[in-house]
Amino acid sequence: MKFNTKTIHKGQKPEKLYGSVSLPIYQTSTFKQNEIGEYTYDYSRAGNPTRTNLEENICSLENGQDAISFSSGLSAISSVVQLFSTGDHMIFTDNVYGGTFRLLNTIITKYQIEQSWVDTSNVNNIVSAIKDNTKLIFIESPTNPMMTLSDIRSICDIAHDKGILVAVDNTFMSPYFQRPIELGADFVIHSTTKYINGHSDVIGGVVIAKTKEYGEKLHYIQMSVGAVPGPFDCWLTQRSIKTLHLRMPRHNENGMKVAKFLQKSDKIKKIYYPGLPSHPQHELAKKQQLDPNGEPGFGAMISIDLETLDRAAMFCKNLKIFTLAESLGGVESLICHPAKMTHASLGAEKRKKLGISDGLLRLSVGVEDAEDLIDALDVALSSI
Repeated sequence: MKFNTKTIHKGQKPEKLYGSVSLPIYQTSTFKQNEIGEYTYDYSRAGNPTRTNLEENICSLENGQDAISFSSGLSAISSVVQLFSTGDHMIFTDNVYGGTFRLLNTIITKYQIEQSWVDTSNVNNIVSAIKDNTKLIFIESPTNPMMTLSDIRSICDIAHDKGILVAVDNTFMSPYFQRPIELGADFVIHSTTKYINGHSDVIGGVVIAKTKEYGEKLHYIQMSVGAVPGPFDCWLTQRSIKTLHLRMPRHNENGMKVAKFLQKSDKIKKIYYPGLPSHPQHELAKKQQLDPNGEPGFGAMISIDLETLDRAAMFCKNLKIFTLAESLGGVESLICHPAKMTHASLGAEKRKKLGISDGLLRLSVGVEDAEDLIDALDVALSSI
C-alpha cells in the first residue's frame, strides 16, 4: 500500500457494529470487562480504540514497527529520554526547539543524565562528543529556527557502529517529506500539533519505534506516566492525516515561491530555507528530504533575519494574512519571533551563539494563494 492510500485507510477500517466509515470517537474513561481480567481495553490511559487507530496509521507512514502517541511533542521527547538511566550520556542537536532545550536543561538534568549539545550538521562534532556511556543521539533536522540539516544516514551509521540509538525530531518535514527510519533512525518523534494535524486545533505528540521491543517499552511509559492524548484529539488528528498527502505538496510549493521572492529583497540580511541553492546543505536536503515518489521536498518553514528587533516588529505590524503566533504547520500562514517567543527560554547568550538574533523571524507558510502571501510580504518589507 502506497503512502497516499495509507493516510486514508491504515487503521481506518469501517467499524463492525454499524459499518460506520468515519470511525466513532470512543469518548470513555473505562470499559466493561466480560469477566474478571477478560477484556480488550480496560482504561483509556492504558489504551483506547481511537488512539490505537491513530497510532497504527502514523506508524505505517513512517514505516516503523510501533507508534506511541502522547499529549504533546514534549511529552513524546520526555518519554524517549525515560528509556535511559542516571549516568547515561546523550548527544543533542544544539539548535532545537526552545521547549526541547528547556525540558532537557532544566528538568531532565536533575536526573543526572549527561548531555552534550553540539552542531550535529558536522558529523565530526558527534564523533568527538561520543563517550563510553553515550546511549542516545537526538537530532532535529531541519532545526528550529535556523533550518540546519543533519545527515541522518551518516549519523545512524556512526551511532550503530558503537551501539548507540538515534532519535530524530521530524516535525518540520512530516513523514510525507522525510522518513528517518528508512535512513536508519531508531525513533522518530513528531509534535503532531504541527503538520500531521495541520489545522491548529490539537496539541499532541508521537514516537514511532523501529522495533517492537522499544515500542512495548514506550507503551509502558505512556501508560505509567499518563501523558496521553484524549480520544477526541486522536480522532481530529486522524481525520487530518487523511489530507496530509494533499496539504504537504501545497505547503512545499508555496514555501518555495515565498522563499524565492524573499531572497530578492535587499532588506533581508539572510534567508534560511533548504530549498534555495544558497543554503549550505541544499544538496543534502535534495538527498534525504524526499516525497513518497522520491522527489525532493523542502517544506514551508523559512527564517529571515531583518537585523534588529525594531525592523522585525515593524515588519510584523504591517504584515497581513500571516498571523503573529506560536506554533507552525497549519493550513494558515503564521509568523513567529523566536527570540521573544519559541526560544526565549534559551537566554540571550545561547541564542547569539546559535544565530537567533533579535531580528530573526520564522515563517510557517500555509496553503493560501501564493500570490496573496507574496503581496502581503511585499507590503510589509516596504514598511521597513
